[in-house]
Amino acid sequence: MAETPRPVNTKRRNSSAPTSAAVAERAGVSRTTVSFVLNDVRSMNISEATRQKVLDAARDLGYEPHAAARSLAGGSTGTVAVLIPRSEHLHVDAFLPRLLSAVNDRCHAYGCKVLLEVADDLGKVPGAFMNLVRGKRVDGLVIANMRAGERPFVEQLAREGFPVVVPGNSVEPFHSRGGKGSDVPLAQEITRHLMALGHRRIAHIPFAPQEFEVVALRRAGYEKALRLAGIEPDPALLAHGDVSAQSGYEAMKAILERKAGFTALFAGNDTIAFGAIRALYEAGLSVPADVAVVGYDDVPLAAFACPSLTTMQTDPITRGHEAVDMLHGLMSGQPYKRQQAPYSARLIVRESCGSLPPPKAVSAPRKRTSAKRLSP
Repeated sequence: MAETPRPVNTKRRNSSAPTSAAVAERAGVSRTTVSFVLNDVRSMNISEATRQKVLDAARDLGYEPHAAARSLAGGSTGTVAVLIPRSEHLHVDAFLPRLLSAVNDRCHAYGCKVLLEVADDLGKVPGAFMNLVRGKRVDGLVIANMRAGERPFVEQLAREGFPVVVPGNSVEPFHSRGGKGSDVPLAQEITRHLMALGHRRIAHIPFAPQEFEVVALRRAGYEKALRLAGIEPDPALLAHGDVSAQSGYEAMKAILERKAGFTALFAGNDTIAFGAIRALYEAGLSVPADVAVVGYDDVPLAAFACPSLTTMQTDPITRGHEAVDMLHGLMSGQPYKRQQAPYSARLIVRESCGSLPPPKAVSAPRKRTSAKRLSP
């Protein structure tokens, strides 16, 4: 397992607070060495043993460099920007808040502040955010979900050496990520699972518009699995959602109105699946008897829905932690080396796809009879 970053001492400094000179004396090094180590200046030839002695001394004494002094000395702000595509996603997407919580916790463990940016127009008007970055008001950038139109902007940052990480099923620096990850094979696995159950007409409701790269990757996996099985994807079975259950409901109604005929649905996320199942219910269709449904993310409600939702389980906590570990390595000039096996996603098979037998019926409750009224 990767070593958890040491928490930063947040006690208020006072006249009796330890100084860098005290740290230097305890570690047996100069104050300059203390400054280099605590500001993570890797260009200096400081041995790992010496570095560890300084860190141990600072921790034991409860010493924390003053943030402003650290910024002036190292040219850093101690701030990481986290970019999300639209603010409403925080209210309706059950996955994103868990990812952001993990990113926030890991940044704080490294002693960094988090600046949350909502980038509604980043793909079209990136100037304001570029000024934030080039004005050195942030040290690194985590992009929660990237649109295709934002790729040139992000590639430009990477070429300039600015640390950028796009969390994905495979967390890597943006410039080496290559736009890939696990979304294609995982979407293939979902589609193959449905085909193994005998389905050939499989609808798909992506969780967001096609402009988001992860949406395009999951759709590519869905279509690739169909084509490998000799099935040409039918555009009539595709309708885009927009994260929320309401959009899943409306997308499913649109597919039903086309009367294209289908027996299964691959929903782009679990919230979309819940909305789609409601639309199927209103149309008089049963899940999974008439339509098998598979979601994506395994949000907490998935196991308690009726029927319980088959879904691809992902791990937003590990994804967020690894993204920040990677970013911290880039910010300090050190390539991040994964110290644990890559976390894995797995298909959680429940009732909604029809693989499992329905739960046993319980006896009908006895009809309650009204108590006889006693005569006065």
